[in-house]
Amino acid sequence: MSSSSSPPSSLGGGEGPSSSRSRRRAGNDVWPEPFVEDLALLVATYTSRSVGRLAAAQALSLIFQVCSTWQAVSHSDLLWQNLTRRIWNRHELLRPTWREEYIYWHQTANNFLHHRYTYNTLHFVPENNDDDNNNDSLFCRRLALSDHHLAAGFSDGSVQLFFLPTRLHLSTFHPHHRDLLGQFSRAVSGIILSDIQLVFATLDGDIHVVIIGDAVPPRRAHLGDVVNDGALVDFTGCDQWWVGLYAGVPGRAFHIWNRETEELVFVGGELTDPEALMGWHLLTEVTEIVGRIRVTTRETAVACTSLQLMVIDLQNQGIIIRAEPSRRGLIVASFDARNETLVAVDSRGMASVRSRADDLEEICRFNVRGANQRGVVGCMNGGYAMMWVGNVIRVWNIENGAYLYSLRERIGNINAIIADERYVAACSSDATIHLSDFGAQ
Repeated sequence: MSSSSSPPSSLGGGEGPSSSRSRRRAGNDVWPEPFVEDLALLVATYTSRSVGRLAAAQALSLIFQVCSTWQAVSHSDLLWQNLTRRIWNRHELLRPTWREEYIYWHQTANNFLHHRYTYNTLHFVPENNDDDNNNDSLFCRRLALSDHHLAAGFSDGSVQLFFLPTRLHLSTFHPHHRDLLGQFSRAVSGIILSDIQLVFATLDGDIHVVIIGDAVPPRRAHLGDVVNDGALVDFTGCDQWWVGLYAGVPGRAFHIWNRETEELVFVGGELTDPEALMGWHLLTEVTEIVGRIRVTTRETAVACTSLQLMVIDLQNQGIIIRAEPSRRGLIVASFDARNETLVAVDSRGMASVRSRADDLEEICRFNVRGANQRGVVGCMNGGYAMMWVGNVIRVWNIENGAYLYSLRERIGNINAIIADERYVAACSSDATIHLSDFGAQ
């Protein structure tokens, strides 16, 4: 899901033939369907980028109404597969046909726009804790979502896994034991989640791999070295790379691993050098978030500290594509990125939405009132930005910066928040996970 949409300039889209029918009849009589399918893909892609993703459906409807032959193209499942990948960045078929897949994600995005969702809370009983209601010592550090699972990583190093269709708690995972270099050295600093695998990292630099549904305990894939690398303050990845953001030792901000081989292929970068001391403090006390990093495409990642944004090339490990200092200072907890779009709020409460991570071009701005006084924790999906401020989660349209609404529930202080194209999840200070489901019914 992390790969980007192809540019709209090529009719074929680089995704193979877009027609599911034969391109020729007897003799030289050529069916028009291949041309119409390419045209439909081009128009829908352009419309989604220039007007918005929901507008693509109306553009397709107009094309299919031209004549009966053009309408027949609407039955091409391969066309709907390409459309679903382009518009919704979805590559897994979860419904009977790709047309139904496209319709589902269109309706779900429309639910986000119009404030339609169901709300649940997820609970678990911490291990070695006889008091079901005493989760106060647990501090949620990270949340991660996949199609069917949610994972929550805590300050004690535990990762709680839930099954979303039933809202039930499935498993608890712990990192391997080792000497502690501070009270929070085992705190979870990042999670990469799919429906078959969970990878989580801790502040001490350890990385563990779990096969979901397997009774085998977590396997340590990488042994951290805090003394030489500093604290692993954030960790993310995609189907090709694992990426870690470190703070504490100058010149070692970025670590990149090959996901398949689990080999460390790059160490370097100076992004977090000014925050080196804060990196060490993370091991022993609860402090402000030092930095965040997100994979934006298969080839790039964007990282944020309070002082600047930086885009790095993963394919050519460590090359800085762009670095942009912040004049006002950024609230790191507000930063998130999805596909090729990112959002961050500055110290005055002004949020900036930017596209094309290679040049950080600004799409729009919006004001997050109260962010500079009360703090803000943010996330985003492909169409909307969610910001927690003042005990509620507020929602903006990232295509134009329009404020839409606040979620109905007042959830108190939160430590972590995440969103995808269907869910918004947040964990409050009492370790209750609040789940809003916008999925089409």
